[in-house]
Amino acid sequence: MVGRVTIRRLTDRREFAGLVDIQRAVWKHPDLDLTPVHQFCISTFMGGLVLGAFVDEELAGFVYSFPAIYNGKFCHHSHLLAVLPQFQGYGLGKKLKWAQRREVLKMGLDLVTWTYDPMQSRNANLNFHTLGVICRRYLPDFYGETPQLRLGPGIPTDRLLVEWPIKSARVQKKAAEKEERSLDLSFLPKALEGYRAEDGSYRPGPVNLKLKAPVFLAETVRDVRALQTVPELIGDWQSALRRVLNHYFGRGYAIIDFIFGEQCYYLIKQMPAGKTQKSGRPEVS
Repeated sequence: MVGRVTIRRLTDRREFAGLVDIQRAVWKHPDLDLTPVHQFCISTFMGGLVLGAFVDEELAGFVYSFPAIYNGKFCHHSHLLAVLPQFQGYGLGKKLKWAQRREVLKMGLDLVTWTYDPMQSRNANLNFHTLGVICRRYLPDFYGETPQLRLGPGIPTDRLLVEWPIKSARVQKKAAEKEERSLDLSFLPKALEGYRAEDGSYRPGPVNLKLKAPVFLAETVRDVRALQTVPELIGDWQSALRRVLNHYFGRGYAIIDFIFGEQCYYLIKQMPAGKTQKSGRPEVS
């Protein structure tokens, strides 16, 4: 079990040095790709936010965001979230995000954004199902030629840009940890669904770009790390998901939830720009 957890702001450059060590331990990136101490110094001085999670006084993880403007609206953009390997699995990432929400609300803002790889299902589950983000923007190969950010050789650094409307009723319910009624969504149409090939691999089937349903599903892999020895299969899944999301985002749809299980699905709903989900659970009627 993890020890006593406290979360607080970090403002001292000696503590920022520990954030560089955490980045090295979590992502194994070369120094060129790490956010340096001086960036944390000036960013926090100019309105940025760095929160550290301490376990029995040991710095175990952090979240970092900075002021931004998205679609003409002031917000915070959350750029880094990392927890040391030995402290993962205890909910520290979730605690850091809820603490981030509280601090950003104190600033008078109601939106936090960030990017993540749409193939990372555990991150998707945290973002959509636990925190209540929505997404209507796909960023193909957003970070370009950065090998450390790729899922494999030659695989583009695709990202989803998610919006966290931290004052919305749905996010408030999730912050209060109110249970949502479990729904059987297997009846929903699917824009993307996998199948078991003759060689035993689980592959993406043909994409369906002709759906007119108000709500539907798009499947993704459960654990992309398990496919690292077959990067071409990762590429096939990524390409199929990119086609689906780009197409339907352009037609007024948004991702509003994620279903994590033996099979994993994005839950996609028709929702005009500017509208957020009001209820604590997806409306599928």
